[in-house]
Amino acid sequence: MKILVTGAAGFIGFHLSLRFLRMGHDVVGLDNLNSYYSVPLKKKRLEMLHEFATFQFAKVDLSDRPAMSSLFAEHKFSHVVNLAAQAGVRHSIENPQAYIDANMVGFGNILEGCRQNEVSHLVFASSSSVYGLNTEMPFSVHDNVDHPISLYAASKKANELMAHSYSYLYGLPCTGLRFFTVYGPWGRPDMALFLFTKAILDGKPLQVFNHGKMRRDFTYIDDIVEGVVRVTEHTAQPNPQWDAASPDPSSSVAPYKLYNIGNNTSVELSHFIEVIEQALGRKAIKEYLPLQPGDVPATVANVDDLMRDVGFKPSTTIEYGINQFIAWYLDYFQVKVDRA
Repeated sequence: MKILVTGAAGFIGFHLSLRFLRMGHDVVGLDNLNSYYSVPLKKKRLEMLHEFATFQFAKVDLSDRPAMSSLFAEHKFSHVVNLAAQAGVRHSIENPQAYIDANMVGFGNILEGCRQNEVSHLVFASSSSVYGLNTEMPFSVHDNVDHPISLYAASKKANELMAHSYSYLYGLPCTGLRFFTVYGPWGRPDMALFLFTKAILDGKPLQVFNHGKMRRDFTYIDDIVEGVVRVTEHTAQPNPQWDAASPDPSSSVAPYKLYNIGNNTSVELSHFIEVIEQALGRKAIKEYLPLQPGDVPATVANVDDLMRDVGFKPSTTIEYGINQFIAWYLDYFQVKVDRA
């Protein structure tokens, strides 16, 4: 395969690109290297990808239509995995325009590039955030998700709808993946695990929202990557049983499919913090706060469709995953910790 991975300097994009390169595929990694979080961290990830002769980097912004058109025309990708996005629920409340530009205008350019250049399969990142005000647990791709509570979530829902229309009109196979709270080595500095680890090591208080009662389906990065690779190889197909009178949101008469990728387990934030404390050998100072605007109190993924179609279900425990992250963090930042 010749694969375009957008957001290749990002957390998931870096790990996925590394996996595709080790499998022997040609990878073009796109990223605009914006300053939403540490650019040096992004560049360190890219350094590792550049060790492979089959990797090329394109510093391009998704919303730059001429640059995107040129990139697709030059490389004639067989597959595209779109992971580039303006991330972060809380940031979307403060800076909504960034989400419109990157997540909607940018995704439109991805779809058009795929259409014009006959890409075999577009896989794109959605998010568990699309479930919004849904309360039925575990979250299922067969349920409607019409009430997002942040612009970030709304932009991801919009991506699903845009992809479906291209799939229906132009026969473009599209698969959307709703990721559930991804964590692990090389993770994002704005995510809870990174923030909590740094705060504990610095002796500063953690901001613990929803008074520690928040529950999340934490999903280890290696499980996410395994799921994405398997789905990329499993091209979306029309569902012959799809019924317009009782429409299934996860499939279509078009070659279109949605999957959850999550651990199918909900972990309370207070326990998550306990595991970090154990891994560091230090206690956290906790500042308990109410639920923040845009946040949902709990997430947990139904992954039955993923298991049925590609034979994979994430299963990494948070004890293993957090310890892997802590080992990376201490090495990357050269931090000495006395666990005695």
